[in-house]
Amino acid sequence: MSNLDHYKDDFILFAEAGFIAINQADEDATRKLFKAAQLLNKENVLPTIGIGYLHLHKLELEEAIKCFKEVLKKEPDNEMAKALFGICKTMTPDGVTEGENILTQTSHSTDKEIKNLSTTALDFMDKFIKKEPTPAELQKVKKKEQ
Repeated sequence: MSNLDHYKDDFILFAEAGFIAINQADEDATRKLFKAAQLLNKENVLPTIGIGYLHLHKLELEEAIKCFKEVLKKEPDNEMAKALFGICKTMTPDGVTEGENILTQTSHSTDKEIKNLSTTALDFMDKFIKKEPTPAELQKVKKKEQ
């Protein structure tokens, strides 16, 4: 029995604490907590989702997308990863349609929280991202003016 086996049951506590640390904007603690959770259960994708969620909070969309893709490679039906991946894609200039399709799919989830997250993200996208002119179109106009 290794030293870590004694703490295997604490996996979920470390993972949950990681998400709490994200909401408190404590990146250092977040990374350490998810790393600890990953050490306790290498097969579980929750720490990877957590790091992706951290990147999403920081609007590091490419990094977040990498994390969610990694999860979906292992667990193609993971609705949390799908919904967060869809949110990230809706905020990228060339991924709005793909993100919208993913969020539409996850908005029909049997999981109430995933359904609510997806529906809220779709509403946000309609009100702010798809609004004319889109943020990507504004950047193009600014570049032309310079």
